[in-house]
Amino acid sequence: MYAGCMTLSGPTLRQRANAMWRSYRTLPVWVQIWVAVILVPVNAASVLFWGQPGGFWVMLLSLGAVLCNAPVLWVERGFTRTMALSHLLPWSVLVLWLGFAPPEGSLSYQRYLTLLLVVNAISLVFDFRDAYLWRQERAVRKSQQI
Repeated sequence: MYAGCMTLSGPTLRQRANAMWRSYRTLPVWVQIWVAVILVPVNAASVLFWGQPGGFWVMLLSLGAVLCNAPVLWVERGFTRTMALSHLLPWSVLVLWLGFAPPEGSLSYQRYLTLLLVVNAISLVFDFRDAYLWRQERAVRKSQQI
């Protein structure tokens, strides 16, 4: 069996990947740039500082939220408001920690933590909005089923 044929009854791996890519490309251009050029790279850079004080926890909170979106992307076959939910807890903890009691470390680490704090705080504004809208949409769908 080749990689393009993952299931007998559902979409193939290639079809899912194409659907996810098309979904990403339908996002507003500024969102595509935000995700690809700022949000993902800044959070991924946490692996460069895992040896700094608190670096493992920074990496876990940064990447944990991002990696939790992989199953959502897979199941929903694209970018949806559901993805905001996986960011809320870990990035809220991270932003509060970095805002009120950031760990010590090298100057480059301190600069990185400041950037990470700003980027994830901005992202959380959108995430809380998307989570609220997701909840509203879900309530509407649920009421229509009754």
